[in-house]
Amino acid sequence: MLRTLNRVLLGLAGVVLVCVGGAVLAAGLGLSVPSWWPWYGRSDVLLSQADRDRWRGEGWWWPAVITALAIVVVLALWWLLAQPRRARLAEVLVDSGDGEGALLRGRALEGVLADEAGSLDGVARAQVVLTGRRSSPHARIRLLMEPHAAPDETLGRLADEALAHARDSAGLAQLPAEVRLRAVKHRAERVS
Repeated sequence: MLRTLNRVLLGLAGVVLVCVGGAVLAAGLGLSVPSWWPWYGRSDVLLSQADRDRWRGEGWWWPAVITALAIVVVLALWWLLAQPRRARLAEVLVDSGDGEGALLRGRALEGVLADEAGSLDGVARAQVVLTGRRSSPHARIRLLMEPHAAPDETLGRLADEALAHARDSAGLAQLPAEVRLRAVKHRAERVS
């Protein structure tokens, strides 16, 4: 519910800003604008000379305005960039068989899955993040591969061992995973 409200408010703010920006652009280009619009042409300005002169004597006014506008822009950008992020799963619902269920901390399952994936041959480091709903989690796994590793073997073992153990221990019907592989940077070896 909160996510939907957040997206609706973000969409409305975007529509309002595009409409106002388009109207200001239209007035600046000399196109016709509604009679109630505060700017009418190319020579019209946001703050008139009288408005600017009224605050010119106050040394704090313009730095305060610029700082406030900069804070608003930074907060708006932070909010915009935070929208597509998927939240990390805090807990996973484990079916205990008695109809009640139990909750497993998401970080605990991530840690165990990362440890088991990191112990596979050819994996230098593994990072795991669980996303989705607590009854149907999704795993995002990043593997840092050593130079001698075979990616197809590593992915097979990851699916057959680490993901299967995590899925079975949490009592999940499925545990979809997105795996990203990256090679360790290493120096070239000399062949003699």
